[in-house]
Amino acid sequence: MKTLMVVCGSGVATSTVAEGKIRDFLDSKGLLDKVKIYKSNIAEQINNIDDYDVFVSTTVVPEDVRNKVINGLPLLTGIGVDKVYDQILAKLGED
Repeated sequence: MKTLMVVCGSGVATSTVAEGKIRDFLDSKGLLDKVKIYKSNIAEQINNIDDYDVFVSTTVVPEDVRNKVINGLPLLTGIGVDKVYDQILAKLGED
């Protein structure tokens, strides 16, 4: 089973919205039962990025890990959502 972490600043608000949209997307692709989704705040998870197959953040991440993190802000704005979903599928090996 693949693992996906969604983080925001507090681990409550925007990560919950992003998680819901990711769940709906994965469900529409028939992949929801193949991915375990977690939600937290960036401060608790920043050192655990490599523990997950996919790491999505709706907040700013340090420059040194930015290439490992999918920018989840489009899930909140609605602009560029398809790119986020494509990146998630690629990380899951489903592209």
